[in-house]
Amino acid sequence: MRQATIKILLSGLGLFCLATASAQKDTTGKGGVTIVSSFKPVLREAAKINFNATPPAPDTSKARLNYEIPNQNLAFAYQPGSLKPLAMSIDSTVKFDNSSFIKAGFGSLRTPFVQVGITLGDGETAGLNILAKHIASESKRDYQKFSTTNIGLSGYFKSGNNLQWDAGLGMKRDRTYKYGYLPSTLVLSVDSLKQSFQTISGRVAFHNINKTDFGLTYAPELKIDVFSDNNKNSESNTVLNAPLQKTIGRNFAVNLGITFDLTRYSPDNKSAINNTMYFISPSVLYKSAQFNVQAGIRPSWDNGKFKMFPNILADISTEDKRFTFHAGWTGYVRKTTYQYLAAQNPWLWIPGELKNTWIEERFAGFKGTVGDHFSYAAKVGFNRLKNQPLFINDTSAAGDGKSFKVVYEDKVDVLNLGWELGYNVGEKFSLIGGLQFNQFTGLQTQDKAWGMIPLELKAAARMQVIKDLWLKTDLYAFRGPRYMRKDGSDDRHKGAFDLNAGLEFKITKSINIWTQFNNLFNKEYQRWNQYPVYGFNFVGGVVFSFDQKN
Repeated sequence: MRQATIKILLSGLGLFCLATASAQKDTTGKGGVTIVSSFKPVLREAAKINFNATPPAPDTSKARLNYEIPNQNLAFAYQPGSLKPLAMSIDSTVKFDNSSFIKAGFGSLRTPFVQVGITLGDGETAGLNILAKHIASESKRDYQKFSTTNIGLSGYFKSGNNLQWDAGLGMKRDRTYKYGYLPSTLVLSVDSLKQSFQTISGRVAFHNINKTDFGLTYAPELKIDVFSDNNKNSESNTVLNAPLQKTIGRNFAVNLGITFDLTRYSPDNKSAINNTMYFISPSVLYKSAQFNVQAGIRPSWDNGKFKMFPNILADISTEDKRFTFHAGWTGYVRKTTYQYLAAQNPWLWIPGELKNTWIEERFAGFKGTVGDHFSYAAKVGFNRLKNQPLFINDTSAAGDGKSFKVVYEDKVDVLNLGWELGYNVGEKFSLIGGLQFNQFTGLQTQDKAWGMIPLELKAAARMQVIKDLWLKTDLYAFRGPRYMRKDGSDDRHKGAFDLNAGLEFKITKSINIWTQFNNLFNKEYQRWNQYPVYGFNFVGGVVFSFDQKN
């Protein structure tokens, strides 16, 4: 009975995604989409330290490309990482004994927090995961407040013909206000300050569980995002991935991946902009006990412009796998959408144009372990970015600088150095820290790399203090980025030092109480010019975990 129910739910998810795809053909371009989505297509994501706890979910990814060179621990190309406008951290420290949970709390900044995770299915042939979250807060500063509501569903089903089907739906709504206006004595209407984004995301995919008799592995996937704001601007994004792999003997494989990425951006009362790119990724792979080599090319078409990128990666390991050297020369096109830009900086003006970023990476590094507890990694990268989006305060309208406009740098060279150290003792204690250094040179159209962070430090620790009490802490620090003054000159923000700590106590098998303290030293720093983050704040509440029964 339960399995049949899950089949029906998954069928509904698939039909919804297909319906969304059909709706995308609407020439009016008035569909909706959001700022961030669980299913948002991302070409490359920077590595992050993350202790977020989600309900134990069945593995729905099931990577099929066995010969693919794994992603390294450290980011290769510079990615301007997004930072919550509030500098607020809320996550769980304890692993739940049960498959589902409800987490709720309230905080000092009038902060309601609710998170629900539910896992259904047998974990073998079918499964359905539901995750919903809502958080809001408000400080004493005028209009410094935000809210986020996110609901996601993902499910899978294994059929009897060697196939696994996957489907997902995501809905998100983000609200904030443009509180960074100068001078602060200005009286502005609420409508001119309000900023909200909506996203609806869908995903349908399938892959073969075992290789075919001909050694083939395939995993086509269709993903759709519909994004909109409160000013009647909208965007639809459709991505079709079709990876195919053929194994040859025990050591060789041939890959052929095809990706179509179609975006229609529809600003209010303006002509729609089509942003289309597609690329092919043929490569030959060799894998042995100590060597992993991928040699290929990536011919890419960006709105009719052709670029041939290299795609060469290599790993060399010791026999005991305790030390690995890796190097590569690769390139790709990173899609620039309204959704992507709003995720970086939610206080932007509506972009007038969308230019995709061409990225070439040349890197080398190593990673390894010492004993049973220590791990390390380091790398150096020489990267070139073309059409890199940057953010500067727009003072042309009211002269208050509360909004940002997007400008593009034709070319920027990035020297990237990264280090990472870790120490782990089972479930009792873990510590990880990383440092990223970025030097930006060779700019042609802008004076500085506006808003790009030159030095970043992340560290996090988790410790079991006593049997049922856990302590976790994380540190985020960076050297201030450059920003443009109203007169056109440049300046640099002071650096940030943000330390957070949390406690979680297990009362029973099903009930935990928790508290989280953010920005312990009450540092008022700015990620984006004129937008200081929250000072010290705290949130606390209870977690109830449970199992789903028939």
